[in-house]
Amino acid sequence: MALLPLETLSAFFATSIVLGLTPGPDNLFVLTQSALHGRLAGWLVTLGLCSGLLMHTTAVSLGVAAIFQASALAFTILKLIGAAYLLYLAWQAFRANPSAIRGNTRSREHGWRLYRRGVFMNVTNPKVSIFFLAFLPQFADPARGALTPQLLGLGGVFIIATVLVFGGIALAAGALGEWLYSSARAQRAMNRVAGMIFAGLAIQLAMTEQS
Repeated sequence: MALLPLETLSAFFATSIVLGLTPGPDNLFVLTQSALHGRLAGWLVTLGLCSGLLMHTTAVSLGVAAIFQASALAFTILKLIGAAYLLYLAWQAFRANPSAIRGNTRSREHGWRLYRRGVFMNVTNPKVSIFFLAFLPQFADPARGALTPQLLGLGGVFIIATVLVFGGIALAAGALGEWLYSSARAQRAMNRVAGMIFAGLAIQLAMTEQS
């Protein structure tokens, strides 16, 4: 981190905050999970997503992400796995009933499952690695030394910004979730909305083209 000047880190952090606030698959995922399962669920999903970002950062730093940029087959396989998982989540949301949500969801949706869901959601999106591959090097400077520690440091700053933004989304959506628990009709509607969002994200990911 000492290899990067404060002004570079500040500009990168501000940019990362803006990117985190921009509507996209990850923050929509945090929003729906928080509304359905509570604030803690949103935070656990956020930690999972950030663990995925750590993997993407490492992949970019080691040059692995370039494989997904160069190989159409690897890109397609990974995105289809991610799309299939999102469709599975959509199916679960559509078939959930209010009584299950009101009585059992919080205990069933335990921490490890939610965390793992966030990791899988992030890692199976090859666009994240390609985005990092294009984004992080813009703030690194070969004149300041080895690029790997600089890229890892920038990835860490991006993750901090993501935790702050997504954590805020989890808190806000969790408050909505508390209200949902008092209304079976609201629970049913929220699950349908969540199912449509998951299905839409799956279609969007499946149609994503390699750039």
